[in-house]
Amino acid sequence: MTDAELAALVRRADPDRFIGALFAPPERRRWLLTLYAFNHELARAREVAHSAPLALIRLHWWREVVEGATRDHPVANLVREAIGAGALDPVALAALVDAREAEAEPIAGGAAFMAYVRGTTGGLGRMAGRCLGVDDAAGLGCLDDLGTGYGIVAILRAGDALRAHGRVLLPEDAGVLRDLPDIARVLLANRPPRAALAAALPAVLARRDLQRVRRGDPMRPRSLGDRLAVIAAGLSGRM
Repeated sequence: MTDAELAALVRRADPDRFIGALFAPPERRRWLLTLYAFNHELARAREVAHSAPLALIRLHWWREVVEGATRDHPVANLVREAIGAGALDPVALAALVDAREAEAEPIAGGAAFMAYVRGTTGGLGRMAGRCLGVDDAAGLGCLDDLGTGYGIVAILRAGDALRAHGRVLLPEDAGVLRDLPDIARVLLANRPPRAALAAALPAVLARRDLQRVRRGDPMRPRSLGDRLAVIAAGLSGRM
């Protein structure tokens, strides 16, 4: 898969993270986009499977890719290339697969929900930082928090659409649900190191979504204003 094909794939599948990836150094952008393409395939496991067991089988297929299995799939080939180049850590990739298994069944409590979001979007933020060369604990922890905050807001944003497809990712406890915007707001208040900016920029969109939640506005497709806010943060280097 060429760089242009990879970019087009991520742009369609994950436009929020794609905009941020545009601000990554060119020599690291391919690995960051590969990570996002892999994450998209994991997210699709439950979407395209007709049952929880089938979703787990799809996730196991990707776990085998991470462990070294050869697969005739463009994203699988990219992942193996990135692992071989030392750009992606197979242990961390396997942890992303493991965290997605929680989607196979309803998530009951607040602790289980937070573990799920930490493991998926939080872990993804941490890995994205490593793709960009961030290796200090504080910087990676910041990206974990920002990724977790983004994940909470993304699930709140997609709640109605997920329910329409018979999927429930939000916890059933009404008290936990009520607290989620405040939890996300605290996590999204983190300020990332400059080197991690490309991985952190989706948090700009999550902060804007939280403002809509506070006002009681409906969630709509991303606007030009949303995209310009991300671009402005990327150009200024400030979030």
